[in-house]
Amino acid sequence: MSALDNIGNLQTFVHVADTRSFVDTGRLLGVSASATGKTITRLEQALGVRLFHRSTRSVTLTAEGERFLLRCRRILDELDAARTELAQQAAAPCGVLRLSLPLVGDLSLPILSAFMATYPGIRLELDFDDRLVDVVEEGFDAVLRVGEPSDSRLSARRLGVFPRYLVASPDYLARRGTPQTPPDLLQHDCLHYRYPSSGKLEPWPLPRAPGEPALELPVSMVANTIEARLAFALAGRGIGYIPEHSVRAALADGRLVRVLPEQIHACGTFHLLWPSGRHVLPKLRVFIDFVSARLTGVSC
Repeated sequence: MSALDNIGNLQTFVHVADTRSFVDTGRLLGVSASATGKTITRLEQALGVRLFHRSTRSVTLTAEGERFLLRCRRILDELDAARTELAQQAAAPCGVLRLSLPLVGDLSLPILSAFMATYPGIRLELDFDDRLVDVVEEGFDAVLRVGEPSDSRLSARRLGVFPRYLVASPDYLARRGTPQTPPDLLQHDCLHYRYPSSGKLEPWPLPRAPGEPALELPVSMVANTIEARLAFALAGRGIGYIPEHSVRAALADGRLVRVLPEQIHACGTFHLLWPSGRHVLPKLRVFIDFVSARLTGVSC
């Protein structure tokens, strides 16, 4: 590497120009006066000019040294400005953050609203969709997804877990009876979820003995959103298998009740995914930490 390519050499030159002393510069930089002199000599050799007049009593700049000093100060000032700018950006992240999220507004919207209040310099662009988006090709900064990640191009952080319940309205159960065992569900209206990516119905976690076939549950309604199944369950149209965070309020005020609570125990997982192999920008780093702090630790 040329002596001109080393920022430290330019800083040494500026210090000598300011102090007019190899000894003082060496003391300032923690090196010997001889080492300082060798640095200046290497610069002069690389430039092909003499930068200082040296005598036993003084060190003064040549005309070439004066011109080179102006350039060096400009280079070092730009470097300092770049460092300051990046430090300020890290301290106050800004820019557009494109996110893909599942159709679970009751979970994510309060967190996103709090994030906006905390980081007003970041503009959120939100795409709510349960389909399996291509994070890299579609230009998203990150996605929040339920389930285990499978794309090797993505980095992932497991944020936490959440319980899922079978629920129905008291009115529905009063009309149709309360199931006591999983086979009782065969006599009920069941509200199902269809995966957009595969077109398959989400299975219900019904316990069964080894070798026992899975129950072929009735399909009274199919939807690809939690909101639709929740609305039908609240209206007394059947039993739904729905995440706890979406039915929490309805369970608390009695509009819904759990079905087979002692026999159904199931959990889902949240993961935050982003393109791997890239430098994580400050706006994404603070989002990852913010969401993780609010979802990690949820028990199931």
